[in-house]
Amino acid sequence: MRRADRLFQIIQLLRRRSVATAAWLAQELEVSERTVYRDIRDLTLSGVPIEGEAGVGYMLRRGFDLPPLMFTDAEIEAMVLGARVVKSWSDPALAKAAEEALARVEAVLPDRLRARLTATPLFAPGFHVPVALLGALATLRTAIDERRKACLAYTSATGEETERTVRPLALFFWGTTWSLTAWCELRDDFRSFRLDRMRSLTIPGERFTDERGRTIDDFFARMARRED
Repeated sequence: MRRADRLFQIIQLLRRRSVATAAWLAQELEVSERTVYRDIRDLTLSGVPIEGEAGVGYMLRRGFDLPPLMFTDAEIEAMVLGARVVKSWSDPALAKAAEEALARVEAVLPDRLRARLTATPLFAPGFHVPVALLGALATLRTAIDERRKACLAYTSATGEETERTVRPLALFFWGTTWSLTAWCELRDDFRSFRLDRMRSLTIPGERFTDERGRTIDDFFARMARRED
């Protein structure tokens, strides 16, 4: 890691914790504590408002922010790949937002980083994504944001056809398809539905409120218990 990148990363790490020890910073950056002490000193001398001392810990004074768009090469590649995945595998509204976000970043990057952004050789072809799936994705994104129930006709992996009313909670991308995790009123439990197995989808307008035991956090907690 270049020293300039490491200094930038130190600031990012300090923003994540109220107090960060030199030992923790050294572990995260894979350098010695002596290097951390030297970098902290140099950042302080350059005007970065870091408070604390060796042996106790360091904190970044509230309100400090970095000049915008200081990215490493790897961060540029991550942004480009992420935006390209969104453009290829999400609905038109999200695809347009990803394209506009990249254009906004490109417009204010230094020349070297701008060249890196446009020349990143990481791609996410999406020519085989069904148009109907993208339409369902847009509809369900809106339903999740607005807390509206969804009615869907669904065909399971075994061929069983059912009609469901669900509380849509989150969408998951699995590399080849999307799925909806929802609270299913028919089963009175969490269920996941592949978007490409939905025969029809409507949002009748009925809203729902979060209830204990039926939220996406509750779903994640259940999955965590199963893994223990």
